[in-house]
Amino acid sequence: MTDRTPTAAHYLDQIAAHLAGLFSINRDAIARAADSVEKAARADGLVYLFGTGHSHILALEVHYRAGGLAITVPILSTATMLHEGSVASSAFERMSGISETVFARYPVSARDVVVVISNSGVNAAPVEAARLAKARGATVIALTSQTYSRDIAGGRPRIADIADIVLDNGGPSGDAIVAVEGSALRVGPVTTAAGASLLHAVMAEVAARLATSGEDAPVYLSANLPGAAEHNARLIERYRPRNPHL
Repeated sequence: MTDRTPTAAHYLDQIAAHLAGLFSINRDAIARAADSVEKAARADGLVYLFGTGHSHILALEVHYRAGGLAITVPILSTATMLHEGSVASSAFERMSGISETVFARYPVSARDVVVVISNSGVNAAPVEAARLAKARGATVIALTSQTYSRDIAGGRPRIADIADIVLDNGGPSGDAIVAVEGSALRVGPVTTAAGASLLHAVMAEVAARLATSGEDAPVYLSANLPGAAEHNARLIERYRPRNPHL
C-alpha cells in the first residue's frame, strides 16, 4: 500500500528526533533552571512567563495546567498576541516601550523567576522584558534558538546575552524542519513542541524535588479526577491574589 502521508510521517519522525536530543544540549541549563524555580517555590515566589506572537502560547502552556506547577503566571498583552491582529502583533513586538507597559501589571520581584520566550531572541519586546526582569532582581531564563538568534542578530542584543540561564530549543533559522520536495519551501515548525517540552521538563523536575523533600508540591490535578476540584480550589485560593489570570 502506498504511503499517502510521507511528509506528515517525516515531520513526526523529525520532531521525535529533535525532542530526543534536547536534553543533551540543555543538560546544565535544565538543572540550573530547575534550581532557580525550586528556590522561587521554596521562597513562595512565582515563575512569570512572557512571549509575543506564537511564543505567548508557551506562557499559556504551563498556566493552570494539569500536572503543572501552580506558581506559573503568564504575562499577557493582547497587542502582542495573535487573536486580534497577527500583523499588528508582529509590529508591536518590535516596538520599544511595549514591555514596560505590560510589566507594570505584574509585581515581579527578586524572589521570582521570569522566563522570556522568543525563538529569534532579538525583537524589542522580549529583549526589554529580559532587561526589566533583571532590573527587578528576578532570575531570568531565556527560552530561544541559539542558532537562529546568532544568525540574525547582526549586532542587536539577544535575550540569550541578557538572561542568567538559556534554554536552547535547538530550532534552525526559520523554524521549519522539513524540506518540500520539488520546491524551495520548508514546513513543519519545531519550536513550539521543543519549547513546551523544555518548560514541562523543568517544572516536572521541580515538582519531584519538592515532593521528595517532603514539601507539598503545588501541582494542579486534571479537573475530572476524583478530589481534583477541592485540591485545585486550595491552590487557586492561594495564588489568585498574585495571579491575575486565575
